[in-house]
Amino acid sequence: MKKIIALLMMAVMMLALTGCGGDKKDEKKAAADKKIVLKLSHVFSPDEQLYKSMELVAGRIKDKTQGRVEIQCFGQGQLATYKDGLEQVAQGANFISVEDPSYLGDYVPEFKVFAGPMMFQSFEEYEVLCNSDMLAKMKADAEKKNITVLALDYVFGFRNVMTNKVIKTPEDLKGMKLRTPKSKVYVDTINYMGATATALPWSETLPAVSQKVVDGLEGSEFTNIGTKCYEHVKNVAFTRHLLGTCGVYINTKVLNSIPEADRKIVIEEFRKGGPEMLKISSDSYNKVKAELESKGVKFNEVDHEKFDKAILPIYENMEAKEGVKPGTYKAMKAELEKIRQNLKK
Repeated sequence: MKKIIALLMMAVMMLALTGCGGDKKDEKKAAADKKIVLKLSHVFSPDEQLYKSMELVAGRIKDKTQGRVEIQCFGQGQLATYKDGLEQVAQGANFISVEDPSYLGDYVPEFKVFAGPMMFQSFEEYEVLCNSDMLAKMKADAEKKNITVLALDYVFGFRNVMTNKVIKTPEDLKGMKLRTPKSKVYVDTINYMGATATALPWSETLPAVSQKVVDGLEGSEFTNIGTKCYEHVKNVAFTRHLLGTCGVYINTKVLNSIPEADRKIVIEEFRKGGPEMLKISSDSYNKVKAELESKGVKFNEVDHEKFDKAILPIYENMEAKEGVKPGTYKAMKAELEKIRQNLKK
């Protein structure tokens, strides 16, 4: 009798353990099937390639995860952007910020140099630097601040000065007000180039230009055509003072909360989207320029040597007053020179 009772108790215990194992499997499956919704924010309009690229990447992620990861894209500043957008990421919101890398400088000061003026001469060298050991270290430092850099290479062109005046030297910008984003690097760049920077939200920019609150703005030809800036300013000076590019940022803990298989898809798709956009932008640039010319826009080259000299104090201030490690500017310039030499081979 005692043996029978003992056998019955063992059977009950085994059934209980089996049930627990089943529960754990069910819980794991439920976690894997849980839907995750992330809001993605940027300032671009539907006609601009970055807007289209974000929609494309989000769509592929949704398809490949069978709807388990949904990224809702909000353009034209509908949600937090610029400094505020990256702050949402740092604070742990289910939020993806798509911004110029200069905003990372608030968390990792060396990104101020990376996004600094007159740094790059071509798209190709930028792409190579993005994948260098130097940038890997900077990205790791960002992760210590709970910001994961999914990509840095959504390039849409060099930024130029758009006004109704021919600009060739820093002296030509004296007394002029130009709209910039609310980024210290952008504001400093325009000020040292000779104009007075006026930081405005994008929603206020075109009204400010049309009402002559500002004398012009800076941006790429893709922004010019996509937002119809050409209706208000008819001259573009090829200052190429900053490379127009965006990075994609997500909170590290939020990213790690996504089940591994889906997390891998998110990372891969955002990494794939940058080179895709760069190719599209490069292939379509001449067409965009020609269309702007057909609308009465004129282009001119500038004295780059004078502009290069004018902005040098920006880098000196970064290392002296803004927390950038001494020697970062020289090290990055040296790395770029190596990259340029390799690209020539």
